[in-house]
Formats: sequence, structure tokens, C-alpha cells
Amino acid sequence: MKIFISGGCKNGKSTYAQELAVKQKTEGLPLYYVATMEPVDGEDEARIQRHRKEREGLSFETVEQPKNIMDLLIKSNCKGSFLIDSTTALLANEMFQGGIINDGIVEKIGKELEEVISQLDHVVIVSDYIFSNIEDFSKETKQYQRNLAYLDKICAKNCDVVLEICFGNQIIHKGGNEYEALMERI
Repeated sequence: MKIFISGGCKNGKSTYAQELAVKQKTEGLPLYYVATMEPVDGEDEARIQRHRKEREGLSFETVEQPKNIMDLLIKSNCKGSFLIDSTTALLANEMFQGGIINDGIVEKIGKELEEVISQLDHVVIVSDYIFSNIEDFSKETKQYQRNLAYLDKICAKNCDVVLEICFGNQIIHKGGNEYEALMERI
């Protein structure tokens, strides 16, 4: 099953995504946590450490993949269950390399995500919902938001289940029957 999860920051998306990825694990095949964040400050480092601690004992193999998400297919031979956390960081890493804004990179990332989703049997993809703030952002931030929305649409279109996490609650936007069948596997 292919699951896309979006929601606000610090709403429990990553923890819930971990639970879903573990439920999808196929006996005898690996369970991968695909880490996309490249830390830039102490807050990022703390978040990474918190996520590592949350994954302890869950049998995840961590794959660092902050750019070029297609390389994941080579590293894993497409076998196993995958949790990609997150498209938000993946886009930032590729769009803002070395202080230069590479706005055209979004099409490349979109095509790569489509290919990754089509090649993997079991994947959970996490993204942040960053579109409801009323602040007047810079031109670059607005472009980043548009690019993330583009990637979110690609993921939602190509996944079986689309969930929104809001204050720890799961809102099903697509694939309710598939989602319920997965939840019954407990």
C-alpha cells in the first residue's frame, strides 16, 4: 500500500507514519526509514535525535537520502517497506543548495517521486502542510510553498491512501477502504 500523510508541524505525523510503516512490513523484508533532513541548526539536530529515539526497537534501517530520491531504488532493490520523511526537507535540500535557489528542480523531484512510488510496494510518505499561514512571505518562500504543493499533489495522486494529521487525529481524504483494511491487521 502507498500512503501519503500531510499535516501541520509537530502534529504527530512522523510517529503515526512510523506506526503505519511497521504495520505494512512484510515478514523477511527490511523496513526502511528514509531520512531526508539535512540539519542546519540545533533545532533540526534535536528533531533528528527525537525521531531516532522514537524509532528505537522498531527494526527500521535508516537510509540517509537528503537529495536524489531515485537513488533509494538502487540502495534498496525496491524490496521492503519504506517510510520517507519528508518531502518538505527533500525539496528544501534540492531547491536551496549552496545559497542558490534552484526553482526548476521541482519537476525533477516530482518525476522521481512518481517513479519511487510506482516501484515500491509499501511506502509511507510524509509532508508538512505549510499553506495556512496568513503572513506575507518572501517571493522565495512563496515559491517554495507552490513547489511543495506541486509535490504533494503528485504524491496524493499516486498513493492509495491520503491522510491528514490534525492535532493527532487522522482525516482520510482518499482510500478509506484500503486504510481500514490496514488498520484491521493489528
